[in-house]
Amino acid sequence: MHEMSIALAVIGQVEEAAERAGDVTAVRSVRLLVGELAGVVPDALAFCFELACAGTVLEGAELVTETVPGRARCAPCAHEWAVGVPPLLSCPRCGGAGTDLQAGRELQIAAVHWEDGRTPAPAREPIPEER
Repeated sequence: MHEMSIALAVIGQVEEAAERAGDVTAVRSVRLLVGELAGVVPDALAFCFELACAGTVLEGAELVTETVPGRARCAPCAHEWAVGVPPLLSCPRCGGAGTDLQAGRELQIAAVHWEDGRTPAPAREPIPEER
């Protein structure tokens, strides 16, 4: 189950960002963009995330996943379409195979809400994607 390794990576990145920010007392939520073609099962990821957060500044944090639909573009005719699952990668307009996948493989932290010692309400802190 690679969802556990994904959960651990997300937690590690959020912990690093919280440490850089200083004074973070709790992480309330993490919002992830997950492409429908990324091969991630959101329920399994949520389960692993909850387990892996125990004993960290993220303990009790909510994981919010947003699905990013797969989209492709035909290089020869410039037609764009939703690829679906399983993905349709040949152009539905011209039948061409020169397809560029535009979206659908994302796995990105979009936002983190946390509390710090300076503000009583959760603060919204975006974390840049690391590759």
